[in-house]
Amino acid sequence: MSTGADRGTEVRYHHSASFPGVLEDAGCGLLVSTYQAGQLVAIGVADGRPSFSFRRFDNAMGVALGADRLVVGGKNQVWTLRDHSDLAPAIAPAGTYDRCWLPRSSVVTGAIQCHEVTWGVTETGEPDLWLVNTLFSCLAGLDETHSFVPRWKPPFISRLAPEDRCHLNGLAMRDGRPAYVTAMAPSDEARGWRAVRNDSGLVLDVASGEVVTAGLAMPHSPRWHEGSLYVLNSGWGRLERVDLASGQRDVVAMLPGYARGLAIHGHLAFIGLSKIRETAVFGGAPIAEYHDRLKCGVGVVDLRTGDTLATLEWETGVAEIFDVQVVPGARCPTLGSAEDEVWLLPSP
Repeated sequence: MSTGADRGTEVRYHHSASFPGVLEDAGCGLLVSTYQAGQLVAIGVADGRPSFSFRRFDNAMGVALGADRLVVGGKNQVWTLRDHSDLAPAIAPAGTYDRCWLPRSSVVTGAIQCHEVTWGVTETGEPDLWLVNTLFSCLAGLDETHSFVPRWKPPFISRLAPEDRCHLNGLAMRDGRPAYVTAMAPSDEARGWRAVRNDSGLVLDVASGEVVTAGLAMPHSPRWHEGSLYVLNSGWGRLERVDLASGQRDVVAMLPGYARGLAIHGHLAFIGLSKIRETAVFGGAPIAEYHDRLKCGVGVVDLRTGDTLATLEWETGVAEIFDVQVVPGARCPTLGSAEDEVWLLPSP
């Protein structure tokens, strides 16, 4: 099957027979960012078949879904799309969609390598956006005056510098506050993580700065869910569960791709899978040994059994996934149409 991700671009895909039914039974849609292809994709089900809606954002990485808005981290900007689900049924083909987000504004950050973005809450209960600022090795917030406002850095980072020292890349929230982060190495030198990335990855506790678990290969996407901490041991293509007391990890599932992007909904884990770029950074990852068998797409894993219940695979047009987010309660979400522009006017 194929669909157009952009005018003149063809994206070919296939999926397991179970994929539409898994989404329908879970009562959710998906948002998937495709870093290399520069697209955000909304995925749902229409007439028993997968539905795709594409919107271009250069170097689309982290995705944060809030109550009334959607935030996307891009190459030099952090974009905000507002929820306009009241318009969804009218977007062509009419009657297909039930959720909709449209771009409304952006904040220019410069090329800070903004990886994950996520919503928390302030002490007064207000929405609070957190960025993983990989270039400056810190967690940050947005500001109208500055490129970003530093809010936390690992204890081994001596100062903020645009040097990608440890490749801080993932953030898990717990009770609305930053709880755990992933980094590829405890390095305090410019791009020092690149020298030892295959067994130097770690998860840090934000509150204490202490190491929770170490020895991972290029970890990403830590997530706290129902009393457990999960992490993607990306270089090995594994979803793992972390024992907070001992730092030991159990393998929940093995995956046929570089695992990056994790969303958990009930007992289901939706995991982004990527092919490996043959570069000095990714070519040496342990999973690169299986380069010809790696897939790009989304795998759905049952956390109770470790079984893969469904898969979606892109064959052409998309080679790398960065983030995956669940849209609870959605049947068929859309990002509007970049070709058939939608104008929003105030009521008279």
